[in-house]
Amino acid sequence: MPDSQLKDTCEAACLPAPQVSADDNSGPTQDAGIAREDDRMAVIQLGLDDGYAYTKLALADGRLIAVPSRGRIGQAGITWMDSAQQQIFEYDTEGSRYAVGQIDGESTCYDGYPISGLHRAIVQHAFQQAKLAGHSVHVVSGLPVSAFYFKDGQKREQAISLKRDSLKIGVRPVSAGGLYATQRLPVAVAFHEVIPEALAAWYDQVIRQRADGVTLDARLLAASMAIVDIGGRTTDYVVVQDQGIVHRSSGSLTRGLLDVQAQVAREIQKRFDLETLGEQTLAAAMSSGSVRLHGRAHDVSELVKAAQHELVVQIHAETRRQLGMGAELDTVVFVGGGSAALAEHLADWFPQQRIAEHPGFANARGMLKYLQYVCEEPASRN
Repeated sequence: MPDSQLKDTCEAACLPAPQVSADDNSGPTQDAGIAREDDRMAVIQLGLDDGYAYTKLALADGRLIAVPSRGRIGQAGITWMDSAQQQIFEYDTEGSRYAVGQIDGESTCYDGYPISGLHRAIVQHAFQQAKLAGHSVHVVSGLPVSAFYFKDGQKREQAISLKRDSLKIGVRPVSAGGLYATQRLPVAVAFHEVIPEALAAWYDQVIRQRADGVTLDARLLAASMAIVDIGGRTTDYVVVQDQGIVHRSSGSLTRGLLDVQAQVAREIQKRFDLETLGEQTLAAAMSSGSVRLHGRAHDVSELVKAAQHELVVQIHAETRRQLGMGAELDTVVFVGGGSAALAEHLADWFPQQRIAEHPGFANARGMLKYLQYVCEEPASRN
């Protein structure tokens, strides 16, 4: 396999080479459900796209899982009569308790979120929802491009190290509650690497998994490719050319789908003279175009469309600043949850553009592939 194609050109801004061979496999898998005593020692590999709006997992057994990045500090304040119906869960980390799940949560839109206790609790909740209780996991996650690199292309080593170490701090699930409480086992992070978020989608594009092994897509590997990753808080741009990152055309715009939600919330509050609007009520309004207040449904679809249009205008302007008209690019790939939500608005920006398959999971899939085929052996990096 010509993995030397990447190795031979690697400098400071170039990309690590996928280590692919006939002996590679997709890593350990497990059945759904709590880990059995005899397989808890098995390490699970996963890609973790721990976004500000949703936390997404790609597992080596093929599962793709997403949970809202929704939680707050403090107890849930609810006793569940039937633990099977539980929708809010509690987690302890570094002496603080967090409630995660279907709850009106605190904002995740701040720079310190990726190294916070709230972040760890939400990620642990995603692990629990994936039924990984009792396992150790090897993880690759990401940071926005501008949080990973300085403008000159040098890595922000301190920020990367802080995130890498933060996720390894222990998180303990609190009893599942209910009248017949059961204790959930924690998921331990044994290995954690961090890469630029949009770059993960490039790995997802060029590393192809097949029934007979893994290969590099030679056509895409040689292509000049731009990744536009529209997320919750940020929109990231990465251009890869000659297997290196072009930093002058890569960066981040601090705008995303959560800005649409915030604008819609403000407009609903003004229209109906509300002091606050619950996060779950807002989420329902965003998905249905209708908000239920005082027992009645009210059409707010025009507010949602107006907020989406404003975000699209901002992202389009930044895309032109970063990529120009894209004449020298072979392909432009849109990824991220925003690319799915705004697909009709992105249709004709570039003649060579496309939206990735299941774009909301493109980064998570790429992070898993990076872990499986690019990372050094985790045993040497723990």
